[in-house]
Amino acid sequence: MQNITINIPDIYDVNIQKLIKMKVVPSRSEAIRTALREFFHSEYENLQLLGFFDE
Repeated sequence: MQNITINIPDIYDVNIQKLIKMKVVPSRSEAIRTALREFFHSEYENLQLLGFFDE
């Protein structure tokens, strides 16, 4: 895995912390990984058309 640094709005972090307290996700990193995974899954066809998966 790669380590990256991102800046997110405070409200995103507040809501991520709520998900952690509710035990929906174990950590902030996992919440962000899940969000990215779901985005790529839902947008796969659009991203493919834009050439994101070309080698």
